[in-house]
Amino acid sequence: MTRFRDVCLGVALCAVASYAAIGQEYKIEPLKTAPPAETVPAIRAVLNATGYRVVDGDGKTFAEIWMRSATPASGPPSGPQGAVGFPILSEGEVLGVVRYPGEGRDYRDQAIAQGLYTMRYGLQPVNGDHLGVSVFRDYVLLLQAAKDKDLGKLEQKTLRERSAEAAGSSHPAVLLMVAPPASSAPPALVHDEEKNTWTAVLPLSLAVKGVAAPATLTIGVVIVGAAMN
Repeated sequence: MTRFRDVCLGVALCAVASYAAIGQEYKIEPLKTAPPAETVPAIRAVLNATGYRVVDGDGKTFAEIWMRSATPASGPPSGPQGAVGFPILSEGEVLGVVRYPGEGRDYRDQAIAQGLYTMRYGLQPVNGDHLGVSVFRDYVLLLQAAKDKDLGKLEQKTLRERSAEAAGSSHPAVLLMVAPPASSAPPALVHDEEKNTWTAVLPLSLAVKGVAAPATLTIGVVIVGAAMN
C-alpha cells in the first residue's frame, strides 16, 4: 500500500511539474549589451549594437537575440508568395545570432545546448516529410556560431548539414518563422495558448539593392514551444 501511495504521489508531482511548465510566462525586453565577443568578426560586424532578451516569469533569461543591421533583400517588405512567407529573403542568409544561457529547445523539441548560434534563413524541403507542420515553409536554422565563420549565404545542403550538427541529430535545429499579427509592434512576445508557443516579434532591417531608403521587415520567430504533430 505504501509503495502504491508513493507511486501515486510521484505521478501527481510529475503532473504538477508538467502543468507548471505549460503555464510558464515569458516576456521580451531590450538588451543594451553588445553582441557576444565570441561571435566571429565577419558576422559580429553586421549585427546591431543592441539586442533583445527573452525572460521567463522568474526573471531568468531564456534567450538573447541580436539581429542583423542590414539584411540583403530582393525588394521591400511584401506579402507571401505561395508557401513562402518571406520571398524577399534568400535562403542561407544570416539574420542574426541567438545565445542560450541554458539548454534551449527548437521547434521540433530538439535540445539545443547552451551557447551561441547564428540564425540563418531557410525553407523546409518540399518532400512530404513536413505536412501539417506549417502553412508556410519559412524557418530560422541555427548553426554553431564558433564554426559559422563566413557571412556569405550557404547553399541548402551545407546549411542543413551544419544546422543538424548544431542539434546533434540528423535534422537541422529549426525555429519556425512566421508573419506576426499586424497589431504586434516589435519588440513583442505573442503567446498562442492553444499551441503553447511564444513568438518573438522582431524588426529586421533590410538592405534593398538599388533603394537608398532603409526598410524594416517585421518577422515572428517561435522562440519557445514546439510543433504539436
